[in-house]
Amino acid sequence: MIGVTEILLLFLIGCAIAVSVTRDLLTSVIIYTCFSMVMCIIWITLESPDLAITEAAVGTGITSLLYFLTLKKIHAIDARNEAKKAAQKAEDGGAEA
Repeated sequence: MIGVTEILLLFLIGCAIAVSVTRDLLTSVIIYTCFSMVMCIIWITLESPDLAITEAAVGTGITSLLYFLTLKKIHAIDARNEAKKAAQKAEDGGAEA
């Protein structure tokens, strides 16, 4: 029977591969946050609460927050850009028809 730790380790490998192959920056940051949370759970299962708290605070909290702020600063997360793209697609679709 596969233990919980082994399943979590397989999930970590899956997250690492997914972050590497994902082209969308926001999706990559979210997957990285999941990676950090799973790593936090693994530290708890290995009975190392001090490392789990550090991973939760630094890996999941601060680092993810800095990545999100960076994406916002470079306009990778911008609702107006998405609305403009949708409006432009609607105009292009109407002009072709």
